Amino acid sequence: MVLMLPATPDDVLQALDPEQREVARAVRGPVCVLAGAGTGKTRAITHRIAYAVLAGVVPANAILAVTFTARAAGEMRGRLRQLGVSAVQALTFHSAARRQLAYFWPRAVGGDLPRIADVKAPLLAEAAGRCRVPADRALIRDLASEVEWAKVTQTTPDDYVAMAAKSGRVLPVDSATVARIYAAYEEVKRRRGAIDFEDILLLTVGVLEDRRDVAEEVRARYRWFVVDEYQDVNPLQQRLLDLWRGERDDLCVVGDPSQTIYSFTGATPEFLLGFGRRHPGATVVRLVRDYRSTPQVVRLANALLPASRRPFELVAQRSPGPEPVFSEYADEVAEAEAVVGRIRLLLDRGVPAGEIAILFRINAQSQIYEQALAAASVPYVVRGGERFFERREVREAALLIRGAARGGAPADGSLVDEVRAVLAGMGWNAEPPAGSGAVRERWESLAAVVAMAEQFAATRAGSDLPAFVAELEERAAAQHAPAAAGVTLASLHAAKGLEWDAVFLVGLTDGMVPITYAQTLDEIEEERRLLYVGITRARVHLSLSWATARVPGSRGRRPSRFLDQLRPGVGRAGGGGSGGQGPGGRQRRGGPQACRVCRKPLDTAAARKLGRCESCPSDLDEQLLDRLRTWRRDQAKEQKVPAYCVFTDATLLAIAETRPSSPSELSRVPGVGQVKLDRYAAEVLGICSSPAPQQPLG
Repeated sequence: MVLMLPATPDDVLQALDPEQREVARAVRGPVCVLAGAGTGKTRAITHRIAYAVLAGVVPANAILAVTFTARAAGEMRGRLRQLGVSAVQALTFHSAARRQLAYFWPRAVGGDLPRIADVKAPLLAEAAGRCRVPADRALIRDLASEVEWAKVTQTTPDDYVAMAAKSGRVLPVDSATVARIYAAYEEVKRRRGAIDFEDILLLTVGVLEDRRDVAEEVRARYRWFVVDEYQDVNPLQQRLLDLWRGERDDLCVVGDPSQTIYSFTGATPEFLLGFGRRHPGATVVRLVRDYRSTPQVVRLANALLPASRRPFELVAQRSPGPEPVFSEYADEVAEAEAVVGRIRLLLDRGVPAGEIAILFRINAQSQIYEQALAAASVPYVVRGGERFFERREVREAALLIRGAARGGAPADGSLVDEVRAVLAGMGWNAEPPAGSGAVRERWESLAAVVAMAEQFAATRAGSDLPAFVAELEERAAAQHAPAAAGVTLASLHAAKGLEWDAVFLVGLTDGMVPITYAQTLDEIEEERRLLYVGITRARVHLSLSWATARVPGSRGRRPSRFLDQLRPGVGRAGGGGSGGQGPGGRQRRGGPQACRVCRKPLDTAAARKLGRCESCPSDLDEQLLDRLRTWRRDQAKEQKVPAYCVFTDATLLAIAETRPSSPSELSRVPGVGQVKLDRYAAEVLGICSSPAPQQPLG
């Protein structure tokens, strides 16, 4: 293919819509571009740069374009090359500062630039030791986050306690302890002759402020600036940008305040929202034409943000598509099975697995979807985190549980009590820690192990620790298959900047979205914007779902409050019809499941799995159960998966008791989601309808 480069400045404008063209032509003075999701902001600013260079407004080598990720900077450079402009410096804040610091350090300070510590953990661990503060890996990660926040907000160790209180920082340890470790960390660095990632910006700022000759040389080199994702700028980056510019006003900033989701790191949208006040007479352009998503998705995104809190309303440019689907399920297992069932339907219709994503609020939520995808033989990749069973705390927990099972100590309680007791030895307890960092993430992972034990105990009578160990090993083996191009599993934060044909937003309950520790109005509104980011990742297919309980029989939950103004009708569930039951016959909100024998409400997890009171007479067909177990064993062997991936013991028992005679009846058995219905219905119904083999006489 021959690449046709633009010959004149006007050629650059041909491929732009009216608003993008306005951005490209605004090549002088301060410019603020408020660009919504999917509106082509990267296209607009790269064409603006190319237009300015081709029109002779500024030489390419005098332009500095900065953004926040190496991926975004690389994309910008690639697009500029396609437009015939290759000498522009498109870099992240840190890479631009690092180049300048390395170049000017010998002149401004003398000697070589200090060694840059790639990770803070060893230095922070030493600092914590000097302060006699026990700190595990998770706490060290949280301390690293606090040090980073302090530096980008230009907070010294002496000022940390006051600033942390003013900013409402929620910490796993008290702020005075953090301040002591912060101060010790700075001393350890000095003794080691090292600097960290944030020091690159701080030292560059210091050199530019202290050495006028250096500042003038930088300003002579760069005189035309573009800043992408400006809503994510922190005070330290803004200070550096001001030093780069000096008194010049050729600055273009681009951002979307509706996608501000990193306030906890020190980022603030105030620089974007206050741009007009700081730069009177600035050109302000709004990009509102959404080329990414269908009108149905765009309508939902607009409805999520109150009109008074959004800078614009997106206008869809694509052809209409399907309506977003809202689904409610009895528990997380049912939700995961149904989501994977819908993914199988999309795959069957030709949607590539790489164009499908499951997005959740916290990484610990991935486990149940990893399990469901593995059971359905759907390839997947985990973005921005490790697979569940590869996480350090999960591997450690499994090792300790295995050791307890081998020890053969007499059980002091139920399986769940034993698992909780083992995890208590790791410092885990039922109450989540304060804060939202690594300590909280570790707790969530261990809580997911407890939830697995609760689910296992609820669905398998007489379960004990050795049986649960075998279950963990089977699940880990099933989910350790080599990663291939497949369905993306990612947190909402990790999904920013990405897009897929189909997006499943899962676990949308109060306490998760918004997250429990979001307490202030500003924190809750940031959670709303996080959901907005999730919605706007979808091009065509969008599903929003929640479960009213974590595991069968656990405490009830309510849907996210953010969904109240979005759902066509409160309590309505999409994708499974409008009846009173969801996939697999799970009861929707509106009333407890009734016993199929005596019609009394079922109040235990085991009873709900059986569909009857445990005290009611069973109509179990033992021979049918044996035939189903034999069939399941053969299926598992053929597919090379654990037996539970076909059907759990509880599901087989329910099938043997109810003897379903049609796909509709089979779908009402707990544990039979759409994927398993499609795959196994014919064989299971054949087994149920076939007569029992005659026993020999005599």
